[in-house]
Amino acid sequence: MTTGAAVPGTEAEETFPYKRQCPFTPPKQYEGMIEEDVSQVTLTGSGLRIWTITGYHTIRTILTDPRISASRKHDNFPFYFIAPPEFRTETSFIGYDAPEHTATRRKAAVTFTNRQVKRLRPRIVEIVNNQIDKLLEMGPVVDFHHAFSLPVPMTVICELLGIPHDEHEFFIKHGTCLLGGHSTPEERQAAIVEVNAYVNDLITIKEREPGDDLLSRAMAEYAASGEEYTKRDLFNMIRLLMNGGHETTASMLSLGTACLLENPDQLKLLLDDPEGMIDPAVEELVRIATIGDTAIPRVALEDIEIAGKVIRKGDGILCLGLAGNRDPEIFPEPEKLILERGTRKHLGFGYGLHHCIGADLARLEMQIVWTTLFQRIPSLRLAKPFDEIPRKEGAVIYGLWELPVTWDA
Repeated sequence: MTTGAAVPGTEAEETFPYKRQCPFTPPKQYEGMIEEDVSQVTLTGSGLRIWTITGYHTIRTILTDPRISASRKHDNFPFYFIAPPEFRTETSFIGYDAPEHTATRRKAAVTFTNRQVKRLRPRIVEIVNNQIDKLLEMGPVVDFHHAFSLPVPMTVICELLGIPHDEHEFFIKHGTCLLGGHSTPEERQAAIVEVNAYVNDLITIKEREPGDDLLSRAMAEYAASGEEYTKRDLFNMIRLLMNGGHETTASMLSLGTACLLENPDQLKLLLDDPEGMIDPAVEELVRIATIGDTAIPRVALEDIEIAGKVIRKGDGILCLGLAGNRDPEIFPEPEKLILERGTRKHLGFGYGLHHCIGADLARLEMQIVWTTLFQRIPSLRLAKPFDEIPRKEGAVIYGLWELPVTWDA
């Protein structure tokens, strides 16, 4: 394979990423790519030629191979947009390889254990009900994405990190800019500078006045272990958790709610047995949406032969989870929403070393939302046809720009 920019003068090629046929249906171009399993595409923006992996088992193999790197510092790291320099250097553990990844992730992992997350249930129930109260006060028609899906996870993650409530809009705005897919390189650069400045100030405050939050605990753990830390280490971790902890869950809340409303037979199954159906429902909705389809980029550290192809040292790779989550051998009738299948085998939270650190928290938030929302607003429905709702095509985290809903007041 030849890496680098596409050769000038050659026949124009449709560049990646491609548009989904609908929010829950892979792009048409994936059909041929799935047959190949390992194939090549040209990235939008950079013109870089990279490999894509679509097979479920092949993706899992790649994501557990020590010859594959998550570091953004490689020249051919597969950004499919014009990335500011900080996207390569300021990434925290999501862009680290072992052993640096292990050491850095451990500082945050103590907050996201299943036991710690379960302790948050009463507070998340309160947050969800409060936001539903606000939704009802607004009265129909309301943009569910901005009035509910964004505020709920943002409130949760900001409380975990120790960020004041009056700063929520600041982080929603900048998170959307960094992950939403519509911003210019200049806007992304400005957002990084502003967020870094805020988090740097927050760290300074926590050093003087530590609280019962993740940031304070991480700083205390560093001190107790005798390890040195820099503010850069901390604000990279905090920025990662702040963006990853709200934009991803917000996208799932809107897409999942829309998907349930568009599949009333499946919604009825959930309403008839919320306690028994909610866990499998969350897994199936995460599978069918796969909001992080293009969010698993890697680089080969040496020549690797896989699925009959040779990926050369330094080549960029994208593992396409949306394709892997449509493997009919793993998920029979994969194009259908079948809540009862409820398997955790999906790739919606990644796989291997970099499996989503906040997966249990995201699951809990979705469980509480979808067992509460439809009970409190049983007549909830879309306010306009689903296929007319604008989607975040080309975004790092897929989703909807809005979700107009109504109900019987």
